[in-house]
Amino acid sequence: MNQASSNPNSNGATTTGAGSAVGGAAPSPTFSPLYQQIKALITQSLQSGEWKPGELIPSEVELAGRYKVSQGTVRKAIDELAAEHLVVRRQGKGTFVATHNEARAHFRFLKLMPDEGVPQHFEHEYLEVKRIRAPAEVARLLDLKSGDAVVYIKRLMSDSGAPTILEELWLPGVLFKGLTGERLAEYKGPMYGLFESEFGTRMIRATEKIRAVAADAPTALALKVAEGTPLLCADRVSFTYGDKAVELRRGLYLTAKHHYQNELS
Repeated sequence: MNQASSNPNSNGATTTGAGSAVGGAAPSPTFSPLYQQIKALITQSLQSGEWKPGELIPSEVELAGRYKVSQGTVRKAIDELAAEHLVVRRQGKGTFVATHNEARAHFRFLKLMPDEGVPQHFEHEYLEVKRIRAPAEVARLLDLKSGDAVVYIKRLMSDSGAPTILEELWLPGVLFKGLTGERLAEYKGPMYGLFESEFGTRMIRATEKIRAVAADAPTALALKVAEGTPLLCADRVSFTYGDKAVELRRGLYLTAKHHYQNELS
């Protein structure tokens, strides 16, 4: 691959002109640190599938040679990619492409934790899986046209046999062509692992809106609680590379024995 574009200045950053001056004012330079350029190039390789989820990527020395930069610059780029959970460093083994099939990845997006004991994988039951036309709000959040095909999934998640989470998901139909209830039911790993391995779609970040709601009659029946029981509602949009929205998920959480836990940094 070609080395990083533009030449670094003495501060390890590149300068690009901001266009012609308006009204005689001098153009304002835009600085792009060199390590950010290297980070972008590595991300492009991850996005293109040059290095698959779970695979070892080239060493810092090899990447420095490839991009004609210092090893320190590469290290700083990888530090940021690791902080964003795109790669994982393993002591004595190297740096690997992050994968949703790792146990710790499961709890990165599932934030409901038991009040007592250690987090366990929830049992899940798929109540509905079908292709539908995207409602206007779903289409807007997934950057689709109203009426485009989406895969709709409704599932119940239980902790030690006790219904705890009722989820609805909407996925772009083009990206998830062939996804069926049968395939979801037979897959034993985390759902995001299936999306990654069979549909080439990796969730790398998400935004959430959380509010308190009261259980309506169908939700109360599914969760085996009284109608009007307080629930935590989390609406999440998940994104893949290039900030492309690829999943809308609404989770209704019963918090009698669980709590929502997030880490802020």
